[in-house]
Amino acid sequence: MKKRIFTLLLCFALVLGMTACGDTKKDEKKAPESNSTTEANQSMEKTEKDEPKESMTMDSVKLTVSIWDNNQKPGLEQILADFTAQTGIETEISVISWDEYWTLLASGAQGGKLPDVFWMHSNESQRYMENNMLLDLTDRIKNSQSIDMSKYPADIAELYALDGKTFGIPKDIDTIALWYNKTMFDEAGVKYPDDSWTWDDFVEAAKKLTKEDGSQYGCVIAVDNNQAGYYNMIYDYGGYVISPDKKKSGYDDPNTLKGMSVISRLLEAKAMPDLQTVSENKTDVLMQSGKVAMATQGSWMIAAFKDNEYMVNNFDVAVLPKSEDGKRISIYNGLGWVAAANTEHPEQAWRLLEYLGSKEAQIKQADLGVTMSAYEGTSGNWIKSTDKFNLKAHLDMTKDMVIRPYSKKTVIWENLSIDKLKPVWEGKVDMETALKELATEMNTILSEE
Repeated sequence: MKKRIFTLLLCFALVLGMTACGDTKKDEKKAPESNSTTEANQSMEKTEKDEPKESMTMDSVKLTVSIWDNNQKPGLEQILADFTAQTGIETEISVISWDEYWTLLASGAQGGKLPDVFWMHSNESQRYMENNMLLDLTDRIKNSQSIDMSKYPADIAELYALDGKTFGIPKDIDTIALWYNKTMFDEAGVKYPDDSWTWDDFVEAAKKLTKEDGSQYGCVIAVDNNQAGYYNMIYDYGGYVISPDKKKSGYDDPNTLKGMSVISRLLEAKAMPDLQTVSENKTDVLMQSGKVAMATQGSWMIAAFKDNEYMVNNFDVAVLPKSEDGKRISIYNGLGWVAAANTEHPEQAWRLLEYLGSKEAQIKQADLGVTMSAYEGTSGNWIKSTDKFNLKAHLDMTKDMVIRPYSKKTVIWENLSIDKLKPVWEGKVDMETALKELATEMNTILSEE
């Protein structure tokens, strides 16, 4: 029965789209063939039928590694090269666009062929863990000299644990900050944002920075950009998306409506691009093409921004605005490194996970500017990875954080929220009506968990 349920869920996943945890460019590379072996492995003399794969020599395989962010690939390739140099275990990394990533994983789970090692997200982790698709790392972690789970943020570690077992090693931590176009601010005579800004200041500045001819907007917050966008406003104003026990939606909470009123005011002032524009262009594209003066963005975008000439010449970073009560929260999340439960090379895959989660590799990830690292005390290295932006603003946002809202069926109710909010972005439905309808339907989904 459990297997049948998982198959149905996976089929459902093929239909559903997902919102990305960051605005990353799409990469059209195909998914890698998983569980591949090298010629050396193929030529190995066969042993008894039931002999475990772990008995193979460490350098006799090539592990397949899958991720979804092409901007992180160069740095990760350097880290993987260090791993190969130390262990002799080869790796092959493939980038698959966010939209295709989960479809291909779902197909791989059905067909029994997943990558050896891959990224996992809080939206999907519960489903994969519950259905025994991920390698159980519990005992390996207990015996490891490199992995101490107390060195990672507890909220992120919990995303990849179930029933007392651990299935993932935290990869990174992310925060949200306010990115602003200095050139546009100078031309409009508007003072740069600082830690005194409230969301009211943000709205007023966005109005001043918007041009009537539609050539420039004060800000952009996409309807599907929850973590980097309106979630932060909701929690600043004392609202919530889902209750701590995962049983109730917070979209009909009065304080949630207060937070979302920031969006309503921006839409009424036409200080944001319309739904069609934000649907056709990702936030980073609008920033890099000189269409918007401000955007709330995740720290995962640095790898792309630091190599973009327009961003370097025009943009900088400040902490997020706060509510009138002084609350300034960043919604945060963190990816996990996981391995397929049925990988042909569990010990080699574990060796890779152990290395990627080690202090050594986490420091290098930060030094290279790949993204903020999850290991305790290593993110300070990240802000030194480039002097092109004030990255300290992202680190300052770690002072008050809320883990990205999730449950077993995050994908379902997140897609529902997008569908319910699109008419608001179009000006066809008022915010309060949409949020109440969303809360009612989300509660039904949660009751089925």
